[in-house]
Amino acid sequence: MCKMGKMKKLLMIQNNFTGGLPENYASCTSLIRLRVKNNSLSGRVPFGIWSLPNLGITDLEMNQFEGQVGRNIGEAKSLAHLFLANNRFSGELPMEISNASSMVEIRLTSNLFSGEIPVKEINLSQQQLLGTLAFDSLCAIKSLDKISLGANMLSRTISTKLSNCTSLQYLDLGMNFFTGVVPDLSQLSQLKFLSLNLSMFTGRFPWKSLRNLTRLSFLSLGDNPFDKTPFPLEILNLQYLSSLYLSNCTIEGRIPETIGNLSLLESLQLSINYLVGEIPVGATKLINLQMLELYDNQLSETLPVGLSNLVNLAEFDVSTNLLFGDLSELRGLSRLESLHLFENNFSSTIPEEFEEFKYLRQFSIYTNKFTGELPAKIGSWAEFEYIDVSTNYLTGSIPPDMCKMGKMKKLLMIQNNFTGRLPENYASCTSLIRLRVNNNSLSGRVPDGIWSSPNLGITDLEMNQFEGQVGRNIGEAKSLAHLFLANNRFSGELPMEISNASSLVEIRLTSNLFSGEIPVTIGSLNKLSKLLLQDNKFSGAIPESLGSCVSLNEINLAGNSFSGQIPESLGSLASLNSLNLSGNKLSGVIPASLSSLKLTLIDLSNNMLFGRVPQPLLLVAYNGSFAGNPGLCADGSKDLRECSPVSHKSCQVKLAMYCFIAVAVVLMFSLSYLLFLKLSKIDRKSPMNRGSSWDVKHFHVLKFSEDEIVRSLTQENIIGKGSSGNVYKVDLKCGEQLAVKHMSSAEILPKERTRWPEYEAEVAALSSLRHMNVVKLYCCISSEDSNLLVYEYMPNGSLLDRLHTNNISMDWSVRYDIGIGVAMGIQYLHHGCERPVLHRDVKSKNILLDEEMKPKLADFGLAKIVQSGKVMDSTHIIAGTHGYIAPGKLLYAYVITKVKTIYFNIYLRVNYKFCPLCLSQISGAVLYL
Repeated sequence: MCKMGKMKKLLMIQNNFTGGLPENYASCTSLIRLRVKNNSLSGRVPFGIWSLPNLGITDLEMNQFEGQVGRNIGEAKSLAHLFLANNRFSGELPMEISNASSMVEIRLTSNLFSGEIPVKEINLSQQQLLGTLAFDSLCAIKSLDKISLGANMLSRTISTKLSNCTSLQYLDLGMNFFTGVVPDLSQLSQLKFLSLNLSMFTGRFPWKSLRNLTRLSFLSLGDNPFDKTPFPLEILNLQYLSSLYLSNCTIEGRIPETIGNLSLLESLQLSINYLVGEIPVGATKLINLQMLELYDNQLSETLPVGLSNLVNLAEFDVSTNLLFGDLSELRGLSRLESLHLFENNFSSTIPEEFEEFKYLRQFSIYTNKFTGELPAKIGSWAEFEYIDVSTNYLTGSIPPDMCKMGKMKKLLMIQNNFTGRLPENYASCTSLIRLRVNNNSLSGRVPDGIWSSPNLGITDLEMNQFEGQVGRNIGEAKSLAHLFLANNRFSGELPMEISNASSLVEIRLTSNLFSGEIPVTIGSLNKLSKLLLQDNKFSGAIPESLGSCVSLNEINLAGNSFSGQIPESLGSLASLNSLNLSGNKLSGVIPASLSSLKLTLIDLSNNMLFGRVPQPLLLVAYNGSFAGNPGLCADGSKDLRECSPVSHKSCQVKLAMYCFIAVAVVLMFSLSYLLFLKLSKIDRKSPMNRGSSWDVKHFHVLKFSEDEIVRSLTQENIIGKGSSGNVYKVDLKCGEQLAVKHMSSAEILPKERTRWPEYEAEVAALSSLRHMNVVKLYCCISSEDSNLLVYEYMPNGSLLDRLHTNNISMDWSVRYDIGIGVAMGIQYLHHGCERPVLHRDVKSKNILLDEEMKPKLADFGLAKIVQSGKVMDSTHIIAGTHGYIAPGKLLYAYVITKVKTIYFNIYLRVNYKFCPLCLSQISGAVLYL
């Protein structure tokens, strides 16, 4: 049936065929399926059947075949399923079966096979395996020389039975979730490949075991929080080592000079450790090195003399250290593909030889002290992917050919002294995704093709002297998300076509000479989050269509010549956090729709508005927001005139009338209340019965009344108890939830009345704070003997609960985000306020988590305020400030916060002690506290 050599499938399952399998099929190389199971066939299987090159399934089950499996089965490279069950096969399973690399399933049930299982290799990497490893069973397979189980979810400790796998040459257990220490490895003397990286091992690594592993050529132990140790000298005896990865495994001290003895090393990675001192001269003997990574340590001194000997070096990264000096030792390393020197103290000029580096793809030297000009032809012959020379003292013009090969993705040249124009060549660099040349002295017109570059996501030209207009082809920039042109000399109208750049998230055109109207089509930018056009010459009406930009978070149109009315549609922008329309020529009344917004900042000052300011906008936080509008009025405002001035006599008449009405209302209310008390069974323990009169002081727009709050303060709503009272959860009619802290004199002894300042401190500290990492205080409700603080509700409780509840786990990425959020909150308290706040009690119990696990600082009962260089009790005075203010704008405030920063460091050490990488990254934020 395969005489013509075209047969692909031979399926003869479940019949009564007898005799042997014809020899002819042994040469039927086109076969991909052979299935003759459940017949009465017998005899030996033709030898060539075992090695058919395209056969994926060999199914001979439930027959009477006999003999052995041919040793040529190793040549069956397509064989995935071998089914021989219920026959009379005998002998040993050939070792060569391990070479049938496509094998998925072997079924040999109910035969006469004998001998050992010839398994040489177990490769189950990246299979999402769970549980523990049974090394007692695995190591019983004497022929096993390779175990590859990397990138799974294996857990628990590694059994000491691993030492029984004495034939192993290859062991990969990296990228798992093991616990405990690495067991002794000294019996695995045949090992050539050992990878345990990123597997959560702790404790002290058995470095002495390496003395017996003299055949190792690959050793990867990085990204494990081992105990701190000096550089392990046992490694220096591994003469065959070609790759050594010890990054992020807590090695301290100096790199030994004898590192040069590892003459076969091609890759040396010791990054993210605690290494100090100079890069040893001995390292310059490693002439086979292709990769040398030492970043994120504390290495110092200059680059070692002789580094130029490493002529095969392709990747060199010593970033984030304390190195200084020049780059003369790198002049001859023409095979470099990746060069990272950022965040050091290097100085002098960039060697001219760098322009001849034909293989250089990545060049990053930002945050150093380099001077002079970049080599004019740098990148002319290289396929540059990105270059970052930001934050140096470089001068001259921008080299024109860095995108000559069309591969450049990121061109970052921030904060230098570059002059001249932006080279025309970059207009055709369609591979660019980031162009950032802000804070230089560049001038002239921007090449037209830059505006329409198809992959450009960030165009940052701020703080230069560029001029001219934004090109109408900007509508073709479909990937453009951030357009930063502030502090230049751009002029003309904003082109209508900008509305076609549908990916725009942020437009920042501050301090230019733009004029004309905002395009009415701007409403089509539904991803737009920030529109910052302040300090230009824009005019005309603010388009009603701006209300269609549903993602808007911040609008700043201050310092222009806008006229007409404030669009009613702005009130529909539910995400709007900041609205600044000050210093224009706007007229008409303030739209009532703005009252529904939850704004951190609103500034409508210095316009020509008139009429009554909506009552919900008359918050303490908005003081001064309506000044400079003679036509505006508000009842009870210190900054604005009263809305209805009347004569003295009229006032007396109205006052008498109001008093009469008030007395009548009070009498009616009192009678009704007494009747209500008589007919109702009231919980005498409820806080609402301790005071009959409540005074509300609100700091945000409220969607509830004090009655709705007080009625909810019942025993079943208690979610926490403290020394000064209870905490209640309140479900509002609108669906939102609040947390209410109740502090009552009935629960505080007279001698403990000193606790009342805690209430005053918390109100003073929180009433004017506006930050995403500080819990929001909506209002305080007070009576003669009770005080209620109404907060936003935090559904995930405190960080203490999350860290110490056994059935709740947090991965390191969540912990890292929490740490960063806490740091940002403290940074705001110390530097983001006009009068800084010292929390004085930052601990996991006082860090609350919202529904997205974002942290918020709470419990300001011990807070102190810093005023005029002194720490003052927070019950005296505190001034609020705008949320999300740039840290740099208040860095000159004199604040004594070092003790608070030390407490925050202690918090970090306690909560991130098992994740050095997280700790090292978060601790960087402490520099700004």
